[in-house]
Amino acid sequence: MTETPALAIILAAGKGTRMKSDRPKVLHRLAGAPLLAHVLHAAKAAGLTRCAVVVGPGMDEVAAAATALDPKIEMFVQAEQLGTADAVKAARRAVEEFQGHVLVLYGDTPLLMPETLHKARAELISGADLVVIGFEAENPTGYGRLLLDDRGRLAAIREEKDASEEERALTLCNSGIMAFRSSKTLLGLLGRIGNDNANKEFYLTDAAALARGDRLEARMVLSNAEEVLGVNSRAELAEAEILMQRRLRASVMANGATLVAPETVFLSHDTRIGKDVIIEPHVVIGVRVVIEDDATIKSFCYMQDSRIGKGATVGPFARLRPGAVLAKDAHVGNFVEIKQSEIGEGAKVNHLTYIGDTSVGARANVGAGTITCNYDGFAKHRTEIGADAFIGSNSSLVAPVKIGEGAYIGSGSVISKDVAPDALALTRSPQEEREGWAAKMRERRKRKPKNGGNKRT
Repeated sequence: MTETPALAIILAAGKGTRMKSDRPKVLHRLAGAPLLAHVLHAAKAAGLTRCAVVVGPGMDEVAAAATALDPKIEMFVQAEQLGTADAVKAARRAVEEFQGHVLVLYGDTPLLMPETLHKARAELISGADLVVIGFEAENPTGYGRLLLDDRGRLAAIREEKDASEEERALTLCNSGIMAFRSSKTLLGLLGRIGNDNANKEFYLTDAAALARGDRLEARMVLSNAEEVLGVNSRAELAEAEILMQRRLRASVMANGATLVAPETVFLSHDTRIGKDVIIEPHVVIGVRVVIEDDATIKSFCYMQDSRIGKGATVGPFARLRPGAVLAKDAHVGNFVEIKQSEIGEGAKVNHLTYIGDTSVGARANVGAGTITCNYDGFAKHRTEIGADAFIGSNSSLVAPVKIGEGAYIGSGSVISKDVAPDALALTRSPQEEREGWAAKMRERRKRKPKNGGNKRT
């Protein structure tokens, strides 16, 4: 791609009233990340070297989120909702200070692909002054239409409310995304856009007709409709999630992982999965999860902010909470919860167990029903289980506590003191046995009246 620098102006001032939410629209999440984050990612992947975000008054939450995503991002406020051209004018200072391509994007189009932005920039390099990204719609209702001349060149963009019946019949629609050859080109057109339309707003789309009148070269790049889907409602957010999940699943399978029932596996935008990984049906993977080569994730697991080592096995019905780290060939089985803990190489935690704030050494075995009692009501404490240790079923390890290498913990024990390496520790009460007690109890039950001796008269 060209070395020409490029500025992205991302319009994010929409209130998203159709979302019926107190949260700004661009902060609603898709595959674990805000809509705005997906647009920023596409812009950076397409080589846009500088980003400016336009928000509405009082949208400090959006400004904070954008700055967290990119500390160098520039924020601008659109004082009034007077249309897309007015929104771009709010970022005028960034445009005036910039030399290079300028692209206008939208914070609510999270499925936009970097490749499409590359195509738009390629048209600018080859001589276009203005490029519009369009798409063919099965149902064009609600979209502006792209008007082409007899030679197939972009002549104008018509908003639906201002379109004639003939123009409304067109299916070639405007995504709203536009690219300008330079800041000079954009500013020269921006200053002449008026609001003589049905909504009395300043439409950036009018730049296409103005460019044509100035004998500038206006072109169109075609994308698919899914890619430029704008999210304005909960239903559209759900539709975008379906499309994003389909894209993420296809990517991990193309890179060598097996999804047994892809439509039942949900991934995050940052999920990293290695080769020859097998993921069974009904698995949910939250943010910041890495699954290394040859691991197996069995059905009905949930994981977040975790790392699963090479050849490890998780599930079925396991939950990995933030900070769970499984080393090579570790086993975590059914109804096991791991939180802020390291499970060593080849270690096994196979049944009905909670491991929190703990390090489990290599090849250790943690029996069914074991609990690490890490919280005393005020603070969290750590448990250390040494390599090759054996923790018997139904044990409680009261942190802070250390179980030495090779140590054995008897089943049913409550361990509150450190255990030396290779020692046996148990706190089980002595077993009491009363000979013949059961037979005598049954005989007494037979002789006793069912109503306790109280007969009705």
